[in-house]
Amino acid sequence: MLIKCIKLSKRVIVFCTITIVLLGSLSCAFLFLKKPSATSCNTLENNTTTLIENVTQNNISLEDNTNSIQEETKKEEKSYIKWFEFKVSYDVLVKTSQLDINSHTKNEDIKYNWIELISYLACKYGNDFKKFKQADLDSLTKRLKSGETMESITKDMKLYSYYYEGYDAVLSQFIGEYEIQKPTNVKASSTNKNTILNNTTTNSAITENEYPFTTVYGIKSFHPLAQNYSYSHYDDFGNSRSYGYKRLHFGNDLMGSIGTPVIAVESGIIEAVRLESVWWLESWYSQF
Repeated sequence: MLIKCIKLSKRVIVFCTITIVLLGSLSCAFLFLKKPSATSCNTLENNTTTLIENVTQNNISLEDNTNSIQEETKKEEKSYIKWFEFKVSYDVLVKTSQLDINSHTKNEDIKYNWIELISYLACKYGNDFKKFKQADLDSLTKRLKSGETMESITKDMKLYSYYYEGYDAVLSQFIGEYEIQKPTNVKASSTNKNTILNNTTTNSAITENEYPFTTVYGIKSFHPLAQNYSYSHYDDFGNSRSYGYKRLHFGNDLMGSIGTPVIAVESGIIEAVRLESVWWLESWYSQF
């Protein structure tokens, strides 16, 4: 029995050895047959190189775009005015606005821009209009009439663009062209004036033939309170405020009487009203 087992074990060993040799031979043959050709290797290498180049170019493009965005952001931050002091005097506002309006309404050859005139004077005086001299304004208008441009006059004024941007932000919509209804004759004006002001139900009877719209040039800003209603006022712009939180007051309050009609800054429909305190009334409206 023992002898048979030994013989059987030898047979198994021989069989396993042969099997291993055959499997090894088949594996070598398979690898040899599937070995890539030189063309395939070159194609694979070229594809790999192209892929690397594309990834590199994309990375460079992405980096360039990022740098461009950062540069634009820096430019915007540099050009952003964080604080501006509106110090132009009433006297200068009147004189420059009259020059602007008269040059347009009289159709003069040289059209003045009152914001440009103010910005020039702000540069000359360091925004201190207590130093204002009429001779300086006359000299500027004389140079403009002689053919010089505001660009050439202010080319060496480093802060001109700063002052212009600041004053333009406040005054750009004060003067310009606008449309207004005017009577075609004096009789229509005297007859229908009270009708328009006091009887809104008959406004539809006033035709555009009697009061056509006319384009005019001049001051187009309006006082927010209705005419002949009293109010109190003082220069409180920049004063300290503590209601709600501590801050500076970037506005100017007009204290009107109860019942004073207020002219809306824009056309719209009032949707909500809230009495914030005894001092002011807030309202929200949607635009047309």
